[in-house]
Amino acid sequence: MPAVNPEKHLKHGELAMKRREFLRGGAALTAVAALPHSALAQVPFTPRPDAWRKFEVTTRVEIVKPAGKVQAWLPLPAVAEPGWTEPLGNEWTSNGQSTELKRDTKYGAQMLHVEWADGERAPVAQVVSRIATRDRAVDLSKRGSVAPLSADERKLYTASTDLMPTDGIVKATADNIVGWTFSDVEKARRIYEWIVDNTFRKAETRGCGIGDIASMLKTGDFGGKCADLNALYVGLARAVGLPARDVYGIRIAPSRFGYKSLGAGSEIVSKAQHCRAEVYLSGFGWVPVDPADVRKVVLEEPPGGLALDDPKVVAARKTLFGAWEMNWLAYNFAHDVELPGSSGPKLGFLMYPQAEVNGERLDSLDPDTFRYEIKAKEIPA
Repeated sequence: MPAVNPEKHLKHGELAMKRREFLRGGAALTAVAALPHSALAQVPFTPRPDAWRKFEVTTRVEIVKPAGKVQAWLPLPAVAEPGWTEPLGNEWTSNGQSTELKRDTKYGAQMLHVEWADGERAPVAQVVSRIATRDRAVDLSKRGSVAPLSADERKLYTASTDLMPTDGIVKATADNIVGWTFSDVEKARRIYEWIVDNTFRKAETRGCGIGDIASMLKTGDFGGKCADLNALYVGLARAVGLPARDVYGIRIAPSRFGYKSLGAGSEIVSKAQHCRAEVYLSGFGWVPVDPADVRKVVLEEPPGGLALDDPKVVAARKTLFGAWEMNWLAYNFAHDVELPGSSGPKLGFLMYPQAEVNGERLDSLDPDTFRYEIKAKEIPA
């Protein structure tokens, strides 16, 4: 396939990584890898922002039954946060007649848009993305001097979206949860604890869910997956005036803390999509949270069906309000995404490769009509 011009828009030098950090991090990884699984389960779940790691993620898409106009959109890592993640550029190949990097102007989401000529019998495209990450942790006992959000940022991250309203039953539920507390930290924590206590991970939910939080609250069905449960957190937080956002991404490595349910199981990560959430707290900045992963530990962590007072669940619940293990790639924060060149409906979020044949949107969870494979590997830092 002809090579398309590589896109490398961010400078790796800005990371200012020190060689001794990598040596220390590599030694720690070696020590953890040498432990038996029973010992891994005892490693304290304490992500800390120490050594940076680099990963290479390869996404390959094929259109199995092409007909007429065929196009595809592949999400690219676009979240650049100097403390914990940095995109290092993308390179792609395709047999399309047009292959372009596109950006969503509202949220900054990026995607590779490929269009194939009519009659192309085997449409295919591949993109290789490289990122650097390190674990995150915010000390919520120490308020600091953090620059406030701009007026535009605050407006964006407290606004309603099509699937995430902030009025009606969402507002009423959020007000009931936070009660009379005036502390932003306590409001954020109360919503987090309510999500953990009242929702559940529903195994039969397709993909990561859809994030229709008003329907969840109206029906009383609080089951779902990360795009449902973490969207519920974000919507409830916004409803009480806390800036919050979903972060859509994919798991790319096993957990170093012994959690089988919180990491990739192999180098093939095609079904490892996972969204997380952040809430902006005065004096702390953007704080990572992930109540959906607490419920994932409950359902899936061996032997499965754990109680909320199980030590593994207790540890995850404590850690995932304020910290993330960064064995995960962040794509974007985008909601209500319009795919460039498409006349089809907006997406609630962009976390999976997308494609259309003759104007008909393919099911991104159906490999019989839309085949894609995503591979991830750690590379020398």
